[in-house]
Amino acid sequence: MDDINLTLNTLQETWLPLAMQYGARVLLALITLFIGWWLVGKLTQGVLGLLQRRKVEPTLHGFLGSLLGVVLKVLLLVSVAGMIGVETTSFIAVIGAAGLAIGLALQGSLANFAGGVLILLFRPFRVGEYIEAQGVAGTVDQIQIFHTVLKTPDNKTVVVPNGSLSNGSIVNFSRQATRRVDLNIGIDYGDDVKAARAILLELAENDARVLKDPAPVVWLASLGDSSVNLSLRMWTSTADFWPTFFELQEKAKERFDAAGITIPFPQRTVHLVGNGATPTATADAA
Repeated sequence: MDDINLTLNTLQETWLPLAMQYGARVLLALITLFIGWWLVGKLTQGVLGLLQRRKVEPTLHGFLGSLLGVVLKVLLLVSVAGMIGVETTSFIAVIGAAGLAIGLALQGSLANFAGGVLILLFRPFRVGEYIEAQGVAGTVDQIQIFHTVLKTPDNKTVVVPNGSLSNGSIVNFSRQATRRVDLNIGIDYGDDVKAARAILLELAENDARVLKDPAPVVWLASLGDSSVNLSLRMWTSTADFWPTFFELQEKAKERFDAAGITIPFPQRTVHLVGNGATPTATADAA
């Protein structure tokens, strides 16, 4: 009986304080774990809802949600382990070293991944738009995590890494609803500038694709070496840009021919110096 009492006293004096001390920590850690896990789920759902409201590409939703959930849960587990009394410095060092090694090994791919995330979030261009970037131009066919696929007007496929694409200049030809068409035509110095201007304005005003506001205008752009250069500037919808440019250029040539207005072309003048001398030639620029 005395041995039993001694054992109970020993347990009460040694183990009971330890159980009370660490039991409180474990209980608090479990409460923190459950509440934190619930908050992580709510935060992840909120981020996914924000991405949907901003109309981010659907392929990015699940990936970002999973990545955010994993990172937050790892941080939560490390914090809970620290609350119990587990030394977390080594865990953090291992995670940091692994992250550094992976980053160095995949720095090119990670740069392309980060660029893809930025493109999908901020959307400087969308699928179906015509852009020019990194020395190439084409219609956006696909926007993927690591690269963007363009199709050129002659049906070539160009794959551009998202890292360089997101860090360079991008010209988006399709984003605005309207574009200005500049039709530059040179006429001979002996031709009537006012008559040529009237023909160009008439062509623009009679074309239904040309917008009335802003109104088309013709400027004398420059006085060239052998031509007076006129510039017809008019606004059309983005979809009508190229048809308007090509068709009005052809009509302008036909109307100028009918009115006797000359469009200069390169000429060569031959000068003869003295009797029997070899002729010398000089070229006049158009």
